[in-house]
Formats: sequence, structure tokens, C-alpha cells
Amino acid sequence: MPQTRTGAPTISDVAKAAGVGRATAARTLGGYGYVSPQMQAKVLEAAEDLGYRTNALARSMSTGVTHTLGVIVADVGNSFFSGVLRGIADTARMHSIDTLVISTDESREKEISAINALINKRVDGIIISTAARTLAAAEHIAQARDQGIPVILVDRALPGLGLDEVVIDNRAAARDAIRCLIQAGHRRIAFVWGPPTPSRPTLRRELVDAASDNLFTESERLEGYLDALDDEGIPFDPSLIMTSEKTSEHAREEMLRMFDSPAAPTAVFCTESDAVIGALRAIRERGMRIPEDISLIGFDDNPWAEVMNPPLSMIAQPMHELGVQAARRLLTRIENTATAPERITLSTELICRDSVKSIGSRP
Repeated sequence: MPQTRTGAPTISDVAKAAGVGRATAARTLGGYGYVSPQMQAKVLEAAEDLGYRTNALARSMSTGVTHTLGVIVADVGNSFFSGVLRGIADTARMHSIDTLVISTDESREKEISAINALINKRVDGIIISTAARTLAAAEHIAQARDQGIPVILVDRALPGLGLDEVVIDNRAAARDAIRCLIQAGHRRIAFVWGPPTPSRPTLRRELVDAASDNLFTESERLEGYLDALDDEGIPFDPSLIMTSEKTSEHAREEMLRMFDSPAAPTAVFCTESDAVIGALRAIRERGMRIPEDISLIGFDDNPWAEVMNPPLSMIAQPMHELGVQAARRLLTRIENTATAPERITLSTELICRDSVKSIGSRP
């Protein structure tokens, strides 16, 4: 009496049904080594008939490949990172690769834990938007690299780490925004937000040095702001720079402080979505109108900016394309670890709407 097989079919079952050796079946189903096309066809047909499913863990242990990418970002709920993740996942899916995502809340400790978790999952490579501000703080990333794990930095660069980077031209984006405001006649332009400091820097060099200890994106945007002022010969005024903790509430408080100054700003450039929200709250609290009383340009264009009254001028980042380019670069790096690291820099677009008013030239 024939026995009824119980449980999932094994490689041995597939090999027997296909009339081939177990090693041939294992190579075919594991995707490694050479198997003739005729033998492959027999094994795959038998596997389908039996309902065999490849054990991904066993395959990864024999081939060293899991067809999985790890992604680490600061906040998956942030619309910017959501757009980047979509680009990564779309590109990975086109290559039949899965994506594991971990959010760190800008915590270095969580980032270290995330790196270790992805290494333990045997991912083929990692894309990370790091919270590290210095090379010393990025030791965990360097260790992953030294273990032979391809790592790509996205959005936030760390010069000197020796990794591929996919970023936008933050400096040019900020410079374009400030030039737009200057061309509209504004000379007192608030910058929200700048680097947090114990006390407000009075010298430009102090401010730039403080910014260099922060995230790459923030430092570059401040440099772009200063570039535009220099281009037009506008003196730098430290009182127009927000240097407190980076939250929407602190942005509101800093804007209120500036509004109470004898020489209040006539325009504000906000470098993050939360900075925009804080500035808008302060403007509403003072009963001011955009753009009649103050002009505003923000960073990270969002659908809500277009439906505001008035619609807000914003810098649009190529979020999806950042993810696409990061994933492509990682896949290339996985295939060839010997090539020199490179930086891929994407451009932004200033979306001009109705939140900037021309006030004529000012002395």
C-alpha cells in the first residue's frame, strides 16, 4: 500500500521526481552553480508539480545571497523619507529583491542596533540616511563597510567615510530660494532653522562652524543662504538665524522673537517642513498675512503647500529619484565592490506660488 507523504516536499523529493541527483536539484533550486538547461527544466517542472517552495534561509547560507536590501531612515512617517523609500522599493522590486526598512528617530543608538539587525539578517547591502554628524560618530557604518557589506548613503553625506552618496544640491537649492526673495526686494530674510547653539553666535565663522557639526543637509543649506547674501552684498545678521532646538514649537518662538525686533524680517526661508509649520503658527499668532506682511519659501514641497491660502512657494526635492538612484547604485556596488565610491548629486526645483511678494529694492 503506497504511503501518503506528509509535510512540505524536500529537495530530495524534487530530485527523485525529476530523475536527477540531489546536488543537481539543490543547485537549480538554490540558484548557484552550473546546471544544463535540460536538467533545470526537469527540476523546475518537478518542483512545480510537487508545490516545492525554496527555503530562503538555506539558499542564502549556501550562496551568500539573500536578495534582500536593508534601508535605515530617520522617520518612515516623514513624507520625504516615504518618497525615498518608495523609489528604493520600486527599484528593488524590479530586480526581484525584497526591502527591509528600519526607522531610527534620529537616534544613533537605534541606528547602531538597526545596522546590527540587518547584518544578522544577512542583507546583501544597506542604504542609510544616517543620524551621524561626524566620522567618529559613524564608526558603526565603517565597521559594516569593513565587513564587506556594501553601504550607500542617501540624502546625508559624510565626506571622508569612503562610501557612495546620493544627495541633492542643498547649497544650490537654498541659494536659489534666497535669490528669489532678494530679487523681490527683501534684504532682511530669516533663516529657520539653523544649528542649535548654547548661545547665539555673533560671528559668521562661529555659526558656520556650529553648522558643520550638524547634519550635512543643514550645513549646506546655511551655506547656500550665506552665498546668496554675499552675492548681493547683504550684510549677515545673526539675529535672523534660528539657533535653538529644531522643533516646530521652537521655530514658532524664534519667529515671534524676530517679529518683536525693531528690524523685523520681511521674509523667511524655512529649511524643513516642521520649520514651515512653526513659522506659520507665529505668523498667524501675530495676525500677519502672507505675502502682504511677510513672504515665505519652504523646503520639501508637499501637496498641502499647494492648497494653503495662499499656496506656498516651496523647494521640491526629487524624493523618488533619490531612492531610485540609491538602489541602483547599491545594486551596482553589490556586483562590483572594487570601483571607487562616487557622489551622485540631484537637482531640486523651486516651485513659485503666491507666498512671495515684491516689495521693491531696499536700501
